[in-house]
Amino acid sequence: MNKNLWLLAAAQGLFLTNNVVFIAINGLVGLSLAPLGWMATLPVMGYVVGGALSTPLVARTQSAFGRKVSFQIGLLVALGSALLCAWAVTTHNFWLLVTATVIAGYYSANGQLYRFAAAELSAPAFREKAISLVLAGGLVGAVLGPNLASRTRTLFEVPFVGAYVSLAVVALVSMAVMAFVRFPPVPPKAANAAPGRPLSVIMRQPVFIVATAGAALGYGVMNLLMAATPLAMQVCGFPFEDAALVLEWHVIGMFAPGFFTGHLIKRFGTLSIMGVGVALNVACVAIALSGVELHQFLIALFLLGVGWNFLFTASTTLSLQSYRPEEKDRAQAAINFCVFATMALTSFASGALVTTQGWQWLNVGSLLPLALTALALIWLAWRGRQAHNPK
Repeated sequence: MNKNLWLLAAAQGLFLTNNVVFIAINGLVGLSLAPLGWMATLPVMGYVVGGALSTPLVARTQSAFGRKVSFQIGLLVALGSALLCAWAVTTHNFWLLVTATVIAGYYSANGQLYRFAAAELSAPAFREKAISLVLAGGLVGAVLGPNLASRTRTLFEVPFVGAYVSLAVVALVSMAVMAFVRFPPVPPKAANAAPGRPLSVIMRQPVFIVATAGAALGYGVMNLLMAATPLAMQVCGFPFEDAALVLEWHVIGMFAPGFFTGHLIKRFGTLSIMGVGVALNVACVAIALSGVELHQFLIALFLLGVGWNFLFTASTTLSLQSYRPEEKDRAQAAINFCVFATMALTSFASGALVTTQGWQWLNVGSLLPLALTALALIWLAWRGRQAHNPK
């Protein structure tokens, strides 16, 4: 770990602080402001829809200005959108809140590229560990996010305004951290430089398909259950502090394994670790279906976090095999677009299902994307064996 990777890990932690606070409060704020109950998670959905819509623009910004300038632009957007959220809650304007979270999605699209930037700040043999360890910086968000939401929600007369204002401060701190990161310079583009393969060709590769499916479906299941948890716990009569505790342990599960996931990937391979991630997600669903006590919410969400870490880290590592350096911006944008599109769908489904069908059916429904992910892994493993043992 060099200085730049440590700083990027800190930026990742502050990025996850933003995400965790949004997840912890947006559904509850949405429920208090929405015209209809099923609209409660539209502000959560707005965040990921904004991320999906921003991926092409972020890709162009990254290509034109490089990592550092693009990341700082994203943080400026984070600052402005957090203040706009605070104003929307102060004025009790639901649709302004949704608009503000859509704008905040631009920051999310930038932050999702921190893990790819980690691979560029390390030696090739260290890429798996660099990605894993920078993702481990999310532990800052695991601890800071829920506590920040809990301690600042009553800071002002209108509930949760303080939480959004605190996110503006977090954005300023992150801008200061990012200012000290030294990224590789953007190489000058020669007039006759090869542009690389078309995106359609890159996306048709089996390794790209499985890496994207693992990242998108893994994130989708995690988002489906995580976004619904504060609402489900409120229905079950738990106070906000208990929901914050469950989310804290969930995010610890998401990022604490980062200190050793890279070692496991190098030893056992990407597909094996992705398979373990699917199994942990299934275990999460089994525990969630067993009851609605506090310890069941906590253990289920912790396992969900660990399963996501294995799936997402290994999927990111696997995706590095699918594109060349000159293709990275559009390939990474395509992966992140699929992730955000899946998250947008699950954010909406999360609120709609938990308020109409209940926590139990929400968990049962999450088994379908997990089954699709498992089938994708089996398919790629079978293709690999066929390639090594032709008849």
